[in-house]
Amino acid sequence: MERRQFLKVGALGAAGSALAAPALAQNVRQWKMVTAWPKNLPGPGVAAQALADRIETLSGDRIKVKLYAAGELVPGRGVFDAVSEGTAELYHAVPAYWGSKSKGILLFGSQPFGLRADEQFGWLYHGGGQALYDQMYARFGIKPFLCGNSGPQWQGWFKNEIHSADDLKGLKFRTTGLASEMCTKVGMSVQSMSGPAMFQALQTGALDAGEFIGPWTDSALGYYQVAKNYYWSGVGEPSSAEECGINASAFNDLPDDLKQAVGFACESLYNPVWTEYTTKHARALKTLVAEHGVQVRKLPDDVLAAFGAAAKEVIEDLASDDDQLVRDITQSFVEYRDSVGGYMTYADNGQMNARADIFGY
Repeated sequence: MERRQFLKVGALGAAGSALAAPALAQNVRQWKMVTAWPKNLPGPGVAAQALADRIETLSGDRIKVKLYAAGELVPGRGVFDAVSEGTAELYHAVPAYWGSKSKGILLFGSQPFGLRADEQFGWLYHGGGQALYDQMYARFGIKPFLCGNSGPQWQGWFKNEIHSADDLKGLKFRTTGLASEMCTKVGMSVQSMSGPAMFQALQTGALDAGEFIGPWTDSALGYYQVAKNYYWSGVGEPSSAEECGINASAFNDLPDDLKQAVGFACESLYNPVWTEYTTKHARALKTLVAEHGVQVRKLPDDVLAAFGAAAKEVIEDLASDDDQLVRDITQSFVEYRDSVGGYMTYADNGQMNARADIFGY
């Protein structure tokens, strides 16, 4: 697919009329979904449309969802406020974008050296995370659900090779969320921007490097055209949860069966979205290497050590935050990470290490 296919936005004239209050005709609710993505962008754009479709299906068409891509009604980074204020009923984005609202929000999306996709879901639904997630977003009039995960993200696209931690000093780098704080602590010059904007910044030299998601999505945005060094492991985001935020008044106005339908639409997409990323990332990586000359490189050990030290500081900062709720979220996250992480030594990690020893992967 050509990169330009995912950069089109709707006409502003149509946007104005869509801002009108939602209609309620014949008991059918007309909901607007705003997203942080270009329409049908492989990965998150596809997942957003799947969520809209699933809500309609599971509600028996009693909720109709019209999706607006980034820029059609509001900018991609404006979707949280749009739903909070009632301009739209729901959004599809990632918690990593809302650190300016509260640092505690960032833990629900991804954490440096943090939870894998399955562990992230486990924390929210079996480790007490969802109650804290609800409590934090209630401050903004939003009911949140996880609805997908990208799995392990890559450290990103670099114009030049990285040989040591010294090469990170002053490096102009695009990332988001708590990964941005980790990178800042090792001396990188972190910049926040959309995925499409990252391509242009790499092209013009405004960035030296940057990360977005992984091979499937990154291929569609064409990063391989302007940077050939593709680095792993992506310790900044061992997974990245996607979320659906719903205007709390709109959600609370639903009858109980529709509340369950909307909640299940979100939760039931988590595994299909995650496994689609994994499957298509694997295929896309082969194409990037075989057809586009991409060089897959591992971060040097001293870079990983520097990132690890910085990541510990990031969590320590959150644990001493002035906001009691942020401290509570951090404590819950750390306790779950340490408990499940210790078990994984014998379970998934042990199995994967044994498979690598025998089969090489």
